[in-house]
Amino acid sequence: MSVYDIGRLCVKTLGREAGHYCVIVDIVDKNYLLIDGLNVRRRRVNYKHIEPLVDSIDIKKGAKHEEVEAAIKKAKLEKRMKETVSIPKR
Repeated sequence: MSVYDIGRLCVKTLGREAGHYCVIVDIVDKNYLLIDGLNVRRRRVNYKHIEPLVDSIDIKKGAKHEEVEAAIKKAKLEKRMKETVSIPKR
């Protein structure tokens, strides 16, 4: 078990989508993860640019955007996923 498991909720800490919640969809290699979310476009990110949270949802590896949305709604995390978090400047 890793902190960066598939289905783990995270917050992006860098980039134009900083402060938005996302979900880990796939592990590309030792440095990169594939993320997706309601307010985050599906993209490859460096694991250093996201902060994992305690919550997770039940999705399979490489799940499509529609499957991620459905899992978020099933877990009743839709309201939280649409919020943003203020990230302090580095």
